[in-house]
Amino acid sequence: MSSTSPRVSAWAIGGIPEIESGDDLAALIGDALHTAAAADPEAVLADGDILSVTSKIVSKAEGRQVSADDREAAITAETVRVVASRAHAGGVTRIVENRLGIVAAAAGVDASNTPRGTVLLLPADPDASARALRTALQARFGVRIGVVITDTLGRPWRLGQTDVAIGAAGVLVVDDLRGATDSAGRMLAVTTPAVVDEIAAMTDLVKGKVAARPVAVVRGLAHLVTVEHGPGARSLVRTGESDMFRLGTAEAFAEGRAAGRAER
Repeated sequence: MSSTSPRVSAWAIGGIPEIESGDDLAALIGDALHTAAAADPEAVLADGDILSVTSKIVSKAEGRQVSADDREAAITAETVRVVASRAHAGGVTRIVENRLGIVAAAAGVDASNTPRGTVLLLPADPDASARALRTALQARFGVRIGVVITDTLGRPWRLGQTDVAIGAAGVLVVDDLRGATDSAGRMLAVTTPAVVDEIAAMTDLVKGKVAARPVAVVRGLAHLVTVEHGPGARSLVRTGESDMFRLGTAEAFAEGRAAGRAER
C-alpha cells in the first residue's frame, strides 16, 4: 500500500462564452476543454475525471430563461409546497419545494446574471441534462467521465450557502460505507457520504461566484466514476414520509392547531 495519501485536485475552465438559448453546451464545454489542454498538457481530460457544471449555464442553453417582471410570481409558479415563509424588512423569504422535489429558498428561481425583466428557472430535468453532457463529451474525448450539475442552496440551521448537486451522471451519488468497520473495529450502520454534494462544494471554491468560470474538472476520484449513468442526484431528495422536517416551526404549529380544532 502506498504511504502517500490520496490526492484530489480541481480547477476551473475558462473560455466559455455567454450562453444563450439553443446553444450546444456540450460543444462549447468541449471546445473550452480542448483549448485548456492545448495550453496545459496536464489539463487534458482523462479517464475518471469528473466535470462540475453550474446549473445556470444549463438553464440558459435549455431556454429556461423566462420573462418575469414579478419574481415572486415566478417563484409561485415553480412551487409545489410551501415549507416556511417569513416576512422581514427586505420583503418575504419563502422556503418551498419546487417541481424537482428540491427544498430551497425561492424555488431555485434566480434573477442574477440574467437580463432585467427575466429570471432563470432550474433545468427541467438536471439528471437528464447531466446524462446528455456526459454522453456527448465521452464520445468527443474518448474517456469515461462523470458529470455533476450544481446549484447554490442554503442549509437548515447553518448560515451561508454552499453548492450541491442537483444533477449527476456516471458518478456515485453516495459512497455507501454501511457494513464496513471504522478504525476501532466498530461496524458502520448509517455512514453514506453524499459525495456528489461534496464534489459540488469543492468545485465552487475554484469556479467562484463572479469569475465567469462555470465549469470545473475534478481529478483523483476515479473510484466514484461509473460505467452506467446511475440513479442521478434526484435519488438524494427526501420526500413524503422520509422528510422529517417537512414544515417550518411556525407552519407546523399552525397545522397542529388546525388539526386540534378539527378534532373538537
